[in-house]
Amino acid sequence: MLLLFETPAGYSLFKIKDERNIDDAEAIENALNTTEGAKNLVSLKAFSKFDNTAEALAAAASLVDSKLGKDLKKFLKKNAEGEILAVADAKLGGHIKEKLGIACIYSANVMELMRGVRHQLNDLIGGLDDIDVAPMSLGLSHSLSRYKLKFSPDKVDTMVVQAIGLLDELDKELNTYAMRVREWYGWHFPEMTKVIVDNVQYAKTVIHMGDRSTAAEHDFSVVLDEDVEEDLKSAAMISMGTEISEDDLNNIKQLAEQVVSLCEYRTQLYDYLKSRMTAIAPNLTVLVGELVGARLISHAGSLINLAKHPASTVQILGAEKALFRALKTKHETPKYGLIYHASLIGQTAPKFKGKISRVLAAKCALSIRVDALGESSEATIGIDSRSKVEARLRQLEGSVLVTASGVARGKESLSKHNKYRSTDVPSLLTAPKAYNPEADVKHQEKAEHDSDKPSLKKAKKEKKMKKEK
Repeated sequence: MLLLFETPAGYSLFKIKDERNIDDAEAIENALNTTEGAKNLVSLKAFSKFDNTAEALAAAASLVDSKLGKDLKKFLKKNAEGEILAVADAKLGGHIKEKLGIACIYSANVMELMRGVRHQLNDLIGGLDDIDVAPMSLGLSHSLSRYKLKFSPDKVDTMVVQAIGLLDELDKELNTYAMRVREWYGWHFPEMTKVIVDNVQYAKTVIHMGDRSTAAEHDFSVVLDEDVEEDLKSAAMISMGTEISEDDLNNIKQLAEQVVSLCEYRTQLYDYLKSRMTAIAPNLTVLVGELVGARLISHAGSLINLAKHPASTVQILGAEKALFRALKTKHETPKYGLIYHASLIGQTAPKFKGKISRVLAAKCALSIRVDALGESSEATIGIDSRSKVEARLRQLEGSVLVTASGVARGKESLSKHNKYRSTDVPSLLTAPKAYNPEADVKHQEKAEHDSDKPSLKKAKKEKKMKKEK
């Protein structure tokens, strides 16, 4: 039996001299406490040294992922063919058995043997006496950490999280700056606010026009439509705004230029976010769009963390305060969170938003797991899932149309369970009864008859007593 042991310097194979000691953990621990006991238990059979740090890093990365590298495959094929191999990773042992046909074992005693060999490594491998293994292990661990960080999927998700956070902040800043431009320039030309509704067009018009007295001299065809341009020029002629100096106008133009530049940068950032979301989470993007998908990833922290959430959590993600408030006050819990802004829910009738959000969250949970754990970079199930959600939406809308067309669906089910109940008259209503004067006479006669009963009983009792005497 052989023991596969990986060191920072290379692969090593140890021959286990007495296989019966493998079944006794205490014997292994006692034997490996000393150098002589370790040499009596195992001996070095073969050693494959790494040529450089890059080769050691590649080997360590393969072993971390439980993969059988080319160098390890050649080493085992040359030195361990036809033997039983003890390994520290059961998954790696399965790959070795599948590809090389070498039987592998994995147990707690094997792990105890690994710990003992690591403790006596310098004495068991003679070539490592002149090499300090500790700095080698530290350097390899640093290189492996940098490698995993460089190729980590979470690191890619960070770009999406940062982009959507910056996009939301830009929207707030753009809104603040645009309102400031309107308020500041409104002192000079207040009528312009009603003529031009779009903030970017308003800022471009301020930069292009400057003083309102020069509005008739400018051509606004690049910025505005023809009808809006005519309204603007006519409003400038009768404006009631105050006059401002050239210095004030220059400051207003600088602020308007900031609005235009921020709007252009926002467009570029949105295109970047769209491309990143299409590459990272194509199925989720097809279902809910780039912005909602990026906000879900940002709220969860990463795509891997979002994939761990069930569909019920994805449905109310972003509405945590409302959820805990509803649980505390024993009210109805929220039906949706960030997913409410998806286009599929936006086009749904208010009475069906809860049902569609539940269906959409279930499909999103499957799509997220495919995006996070699958190897495909295309929307494999996203398109089919979206078509199923749309079919469910049409089904709900169709049921409403059928009910509104006059088909009483509820009455049929009621008559099945209540065969003798009339569906025309409610069960709690009864027909009014008319007054019957003859009933009073009957009740009176009955009362007189009941009053005579005691005397009749007394007479019968006396008659019976006389007969007995």
